[in-house]
Amino acid sequence: MLIERIYDEDLAQASYLIGCQAKGEAIVVDGRRDIAVYQDLAEKNGMKIVAVTETHIHADYLSGTRELAAATRAKIYVSGEGGPDWQYAFDGERLYDGDKITLGNISIQAVHTPGHTPEHLSFLVTDGAFSDQPGYLLSGDFVFSGDLGRPDLLDEAAGGIDTRFKGARQLFASLRDKFLTLPDYVQVHPAHGAGSACGKALGAIPSSTVGYERLYAWWGPYLAANDEQGFIDELLDGQPDAHAYFGRMKRENREGPAVMGDRTPLTELDTADVAKDLAADKVTLIDTRPNAEVHEGTVACSLNVPAGKSVASYGAWVVNPATDKNPLVLLASDQEQAQDMWDHLVRVGIDNVAGYVTSIDGLPTTTPKLIQPEELDGFDAAMVLDVRNRTEHTAGHIPGSHQLSGGRVMWHLDELPTEGTIVTYCQSGVRNSVAASALRRAGYDVVELDGSYAAWTMWQQTRQNAVAAK
Repeated sequence: MLIERIYDEDLAQASYLIGCQAKGEAIVVDGRRDIAVYQDLAEKNGMKIVAVTETHIHADYLSGTRELAAATRAKIYVSGEGGPDWQYAFDGERLYDGDKITLGNISIQAVHTPGHTPEHLSFLVTDGAFSDQPGYLLSGDFVFSGDLGRPDLLDEAAGGIDTRFKGARQLFASLRDKFLTLPDYVQVHPAHGAGSACGKALGAIPSSTVGYERLYAWWGPYLAANDEQGFIDELLDGQPDAHAYFGRMKRENREGPAVMGDRTPLTELDTADVAKDLAADKVTLIDTRPNAEVHEGTVACSLNVPAGKSVASYGAWVVNPATDKNPLVLLASDQEQAQDMWDHLVRVGIDNVAGYVTSIDGLPTTTPKLIQPEELDGFDAAMVLDVRNRTEHTAGHIPGSHQLSGGRVMWHLDELPTEGTIVTYCQSGVRNSVAASALRRAGYDVVELDGSYAAWTMWQQTRQNAVAAK
């Protein structure tokens, strides 16, 4: 048996390829939409992908289940659990608690583990060549290393009302009746790692065991004492902000993400043509440089989505394909970088990319407005906007600031003043630059706090030291 973990640093998301080496067949679990990684892995190991499945209707990325099935003719399996409100709207064999998928010597058993979502399945994997007992659990967004999948996303992202309490009780029951009944040696392979917004304290360790989590996870003592209410209170306290794009992911994943098929490689665009299209608002430029370079000059009405490991995350903060119909033009060093960024974007359903440019020379430019920390007290701001998470804001913030995390700003413009200047900040300036670029494009007068909260706190400390020295 082969188990390969494919990890996306951008979305802190893990998918898995499980293969029977004897029969040459493989299944992909929780795949993403840029599917070449799975096809290459299967080919490398002499396997054919014959099945695709997923643990639940995801909220943080767009599922590649249908994309991979269309490319490989693999059979689709999805959960049939959760009741009528949580049924997939596309074709695929429904899996219920106890159902099995068989690949040669390998048995993959569906285990209904609701809580994070009502339809959630985990998968118990048995390598029949060695044992008739399961040795591995693909836990999806149920159990992470050191944490659990949050039960409040249906409220935060899918329009639910107080579903978090029912979800928390379901998580408690799933742990008690399903997870903790497994042998301690069973290896646990979750769908997310540190950095994911699907939990509040995810560990960076890629896998765990039932026994280790039973003994050392924060929830262990609550289950040992059968303290359901204590568990619920602790679970729901301090969950991070859910990105607003999660709602779109939920809807599209339930309905069935569009199948892209073979994508034509991106080409470099003529700068003069891009300038004309920008002037006519026919395209949107994505400035992928670091915020420090953007602050020296950027393309007017562009969006700052810095290249690196967070292209999908930041892209989904500022581009909503449901309403933003302009094709995107990426600023990239070369075709390879442009293609890689496009791969990241399609993971969150941002498919409409026209091509790339390698420089902003010849394009209409502007210089974003900045304010220094020492200038803030006397500045006439209609609002000082903190685009960090609410947990960060609670830990410390600029007095009088309004908190609205960067992943939610463009979906909650009703919270912002319609006139006057908005001063924005985050912790160091990266997230701030992303959110501020989107607000400027939407017509708001935005001034970024140079150095953001880190610079402001340093200036405050310097000022206090100067007063104390007098």
